[in-house]
Amino acid sequence: MVSSLYELIEGTELVNLDDPEERFTTSGVNWEIYEALLVRLTDNPLYRVTYLDEVLEIVSPSKRHESTKSRFASLIWLYLWKNQIKHFPFGSTTFKNKARKAGVEPDECYCFFEEKDIPDLAIEIVVTSGSVSKLEIYRRLGVPEVWFWQQNKLKLYHLRDNPQNERAEIFVETYGYEEISKSEFLPQLDISLLVRCVLITDSIQAGNEFDSYI
Repeated sequence: MVSSLYELIEGTELVNLDDPEERFTTSGVNWEIYEALLVRLTDNPLYRVTYLDEVLEIVSPSKRHESTKSRFASLIWLYLWKNQIKHFPFGSTTFKNKARKAGVEPDECYCFFEEKDIPDLAIEIVVTSGSVSKLEIYRRLGVPEVWFWQQNKLKLYHLRDNPQNERAEIFVETYGYEEISKSEFLPQLDISLLVRCVLITDSIQAGNEFDSYI
């Protein structure tokens, strides 16, 4: 079955012919097949794999996706370096939990102050929406903060789903996450400035603009 899945994703229909982003989704995939596919794709950076409750989604990101991701990473690095915030970037590392039937490869992710098994912050660049809920995956993995960039806007979420927090039940629609206006890990980061600079396609201009205000 792993071979057939691999063959199928090679022929997946293009979503945008000018800037193609391939997406393949299938259900009924057990954990062993998921892990075998991850091994098969280890040396192939073209694909990002997401898994939740036997639903497997594979995406081949577009150039627009990768360009936005790179600007995000550069600007965040600049902010962390300039403010001397100790951090551990893990890029698109695979994080998974067999017992919770969840696995994901963020576009960018970070641990702050010390290295941990699960990142403090994950960033997702959304060009075409998939059928798998990334927030539910991140909740199951215990990732505290998740940012979503979609349609030139940035939404920030912080996990509130824990037994000690009575407010958690009001965040059902966002899988236990509360939408927030500023990062709880980087509270001094000007989110509107970050958004403005991510939208600048010239990376040098974006970096200079960002650097002049942070």
